[in-house]
Amino acid sequence: MKAKAMNTGDSLQKKNNLTGWAFISLAAIGIVAFYFYPMLQALLLSFKSGVGANLEFTGLDNYKRLFIDTTFRTAVSNTFLYLIIQVPVMIILGLFISVLLNDSTLRFRSFFRTAIFLPCVTSLVAYSVVFKYLFSSDGMVNQFLMNLHMIAEPIQWITDPFWAKITIIIAVTWRWTGYNMIFYLSSLQNIDQSIYEAARIDGANAFTQFFKITVPLLKPIILFTSITSTIGTLQIFDEIMNITKGGPGNATMSISQYIYNLSFKYSPDFGYAATVSYSIVLMIIVLSIIQFKVAGERNG
Repeated sequence: MKAKAMNTGDSLQKKNNLTGWAFISLAAIGIVAFYFYPMLQALLLSFKSGVGANLEFTGLDNYKRLFIDTTFRTAVSNTFLYLIIQVPVMIILGLFISVLLNDSTLRFRSFFRTAIFLPCVTSLVAYSVVFKYLFSSDGMVNQFLMNLHMIAEPIQWITDPFWAKITIIIAVTWRWTGYNMIFYLSSLQNIDQSIYEAARIDGANAFTQFFKITVPLLKPIILFTSITSTIGTLQIFDEIMNITKGGPGNATMSISQYIYNLSFKYSPDFGYAATVSYSIVLMIIVLSIIQFKVAGERNG
């Protein structure tokens, strides 16, 4: 009887295993077919050169070309400028807003939360077009600033290299700050309020509570949002393509737009475009490791 029961248990376990594999098999096949296989093909493609479909294996020539490509250096410089300015601003602003909206005494909290998160679910193309018109030379932003006598003449937000970068940073920050805010807000609601009550009894003010309680407890979420924001910024494309088209000149071109230009705008060079794509992968890996190391040292 005991052996029979063991056989029955083993067969039931095998059946459960087969059922589990049946459920995940389609997803696994899809991931391999639509993620890993294209990634492998792109890696192999990065070792080839040629125009259009006429590609020949050229080894590391494409990777050597990266170091002498002035347009690539410009695209990297622009992208890292967005990264250095926009990501910290977006994280700090999202954290600050989440703390304000976590206040139980604040009226209309649900409305404010929805309003700030709403840009995240708007169409990338639609909001980029709206920003393009808002920041045009005769747009509402210039009209507003001139009515307040803050400027004497319209700012060339789209056609001036400096102000075009500022416009892109404003647009990206407006859209994605609410995304980070939701993560911080959900984490804040899981913090035991008795910790803050004890701190207030000990005489800690709001400033001290924020830096001594809130920030340390949110470090894992801050690390997560900093990594996802870094990845998103290194891949920035839609805003630049729809607002400035990389101009004036190449003043706002990102790495992703350069990949697009190499593939579809210039004479198609898919091999070199794949090489530039893998440069983004390398940057993401390096920056993620640095962020993990910094977060680990601070936690230690």
